[in-house]
Amino acid sequence: MEKTDTIDFRALEKELQAALAADEKYQRENAAKFRAVEQKVASYEEFRDIVLASHLKPLERKDKMNIKKTVPWNCQVTSTTAQTGITQEESTYISQKGDCQPETSSDFYRAWRRYLQNGPERYQTLLQLGAPNLGHLFRVDVGFGLLGELLVTLAENFKPADRAAVLEILHSLSRTGRFGLNLSLLSSAERESCQKLFQKLQSMYVTRPTEEELICKEQELEKSHGRNDEDEKLLQELSELYQIG
Repeated sequence: MEKTDTIDFRALEKELQAALAADEKYQRENAAKFRAVEQKVASYEEFRDIVLASHLKPLERKDKMNIKKTVPWNCQVTSTTAQTGITQEESTYISQKGDCQPETSSDFYRAWRRYLQNGPERYQTLLQLGAPNLGHLFRVDVGFGLLGELLVTLAENFKPADRAAVLEILHSLSRTGRFGLNLSLLSSAERESCQKLFQKLQSMYVTRPTEEELICKEQELEKSHGRNDEDEKLLQELSELYQIG
């Protein structure tokens, strides 16, 4: 058998584990939704909290003794213990391990909700991962409630220099499984944040170069205009996908 015909069993095992984890997460959240309906919750927020907490289990006495703390995968966005709550021991381990990325959506969920405590950290994490990695992680489903959190993070921390990266992230998220369903479940505050994000992206095209700039940087502007035209077309497509009126 030639090398090209060799089966990568390690890669197959990872894909199987990721698929099993995604299926387990779907079944768990789906069961939580039925429980929330049966309990006749008073508001959407309460319904959402029940689903988001579906992965939590009551602690037993043995769980509270000799707890070994884990560390986040996004090692570069954490800086000091005072800012993130990470101990010196964990910081040492992080520096030894170096920059690493989540291999499954479960890894992302755990780090996102347990270690990334503020908007700037979450924003930098999304930029560092990039659109291709995010699309791969959430190819099955973004996860109940997470899409809204991602949009809020992008809206509140957006910087003009990151326009192209943010557009690619939005495009990648729009191609994930059950995107339409997750979009329909956004809260009013999350929808408002989504609107604000697209307004910020749209405002990037309002300013036009002056005549002096056109004369001094004609070649650069031609390339820039070509890129801007592509970005503007992508933005229009995304506005429709995200139902921006």
